[in-house]
Amino acid sequence: MAYETKTEGPRSLGFALSEAEHGRSRDEVTIASGAGILRPGQVLGKITESGKYVPADPAATDGSQVAVAVLGYSVDASSDDALAVALTRAAQLKGPELIYDDGVDDAAKTQTQIDELAAVGLIVR
Repeated sequence: MAYETKTEGPRSLGFALSEAEHGRSRDEVTIASGAGILRPGQVLGKITESGKYVPADPAATDGSQVAVAVLGYSVDASSDDALAVALTRAAQLKGPELIYDDGVDDAAKTQTQIDELAAVGLIVR
């Protein structure tokens, strides 16, 4: 009998060690159209002009280069804006389970985003 091997992706909020009570750590955010399919644990930046979120890319110049949130659940924003839940404050996160943009390609850039998250109360352990 042949068995099929399946790989499980990141679990919803599986990266969160702890959060503030009564959902205070979470906000509903809009993921900008074109951001693609994003998984839980994706580090997000906020576009200053629109207020929408995309993966935090250190090469961006629209405000989204600063890490300010982490996506809680999978979302598909390939062709339309999508509403999503993100952790935006008062939480501890599992560092190895966070997902960074491809532009975060060395330890210094990773540490910069960890520091940016800490500035909004998201502590990476």
